[in-house]
Amino acid sequence: MFLKALIIIVFLAIVISLVLGSRFLLNDTSSSRRLLTTLKWRIVLTGLLMVLLIYGFWSGTLTSH
Repeated sequence: MFLKALIIIVFLAIVISLVLGSRFLLNDTSSSRRLLTTLKWRIVLTGLLMVLLIYGFWSGTLTSH
């Protein structure tokens, strides 16, 4: 149950990062680095999500019914 909640939290963080990044893309000046920062966070969070999913299927916590 803890793993599923953690997966949901990480997924929601990815979505929030995506929304913030699109907002920064539309509103910031070209010299702003906030868009790059949100992209970096999204890449790290996506990697974490992949690790959690692989671990969940490997340990049997998540099943593919």
